[in-house]
Amino acid sequence: MFIQTESTPNPATLKFLPGQSVLGAGTADFPAPDTAGASPLATRIFGVDGVTGVFLGADFVTVTKDEGQEWDVLKAPLLGAIMEHFQSGKPVMEGETAASGHAEHTGENGEIVTQIKELLDTRVRPAVAQDGGDIVFHGFERGIVYLHMQGACAGCPSSTLTLKMGIENLLRHYIPEVVEVRPVAA
Repeated sequence: MFIQTESTPNPATLKFLPGQSVLGAGTADFPAPDTAGASPLATRIFGVDGVTGVFLGADFVTVTKDEGQEWDVLKAPLLGAIMEHFQSGKPVMEGETAASGHAEHTGENGEIVTQIKELLDTRVRPAVAQDGGDIVFHGFERGIVYLHMQGACAGCPSSTLTLKMGIENLLRHYIPEVVEVRPVAA
């Protein structure tokens, strides 16, 4: 098995490409070790000292490191952990599989929210997945779209620029009711 790595716009995050399906569809975000119980893969990765976050995509794993750690030191044990997991035959996720990640929206503005989610799924999420992250719908209220950033996008120095100049402009162009985009914490 040959696992490739790619840097991301977030210097604290590295993208691992195992050359095979990780989740197949959807994503799974584990921002801390105590959240990884449903994923034997994420649990194994958190076993490497210095790992602070794991994000699983369709065909990639994004790992976030502690500020005091160096990728030169972490890369080999992470490659080993990922390879060992896939060779073990254990599932990536136990129980529930990954979901679209979007929050449910009930009540008024349902049509607008459907359009927002569709634009996110077709235009935004594929692009941020290339950088090892994901952006999911959290809410829409009084013209403001609330988005949750995951994986490499969480804590990325360029995430504010991505939200304001990229996503906000895109949504405002296609959906006049959108006036602003704001990030939310998990």
